[in-house]
Amino acid sequence: MIRALAALAHPLRLQVFRALVVAGPAGLTPGVLQETLHVPGATLSFHLKELANAGLVSQERAGRHLIYRAGYDAMNALLGYLTDNCCAGEPCAVDAGPSTCRC
Repeated sequence: MIRALAALAHPLRLQVFRALVVAGPAGLTPGVLQETLHVPGATLSFHLKELANAGLVSQERAGRHLIYRAGYDAMNALLGYLTDNCCAGEPCAVDAGPSTCRC
């Protein structure tokens, strides 16, 4: 969980992950990510590697192209962990306004 949180703590990695989540199971190529996020290839490659090491994205070769996909199982596990451990084990308030936790 810590690796995933650390990976998503970087603004560009969070943007990459969001783009892959929005893309759905079809995923995206690095070229499309570069064009969408306006980021150099070497920079994107570094951040994709960090997300992959954290288990948040997968990579598959499709002919001459690489396809990156969001790791929905890892994302759901992370969300579950955060939900279960929110507020130091105290129940979350349902009517607390924008933030549902009484942290």
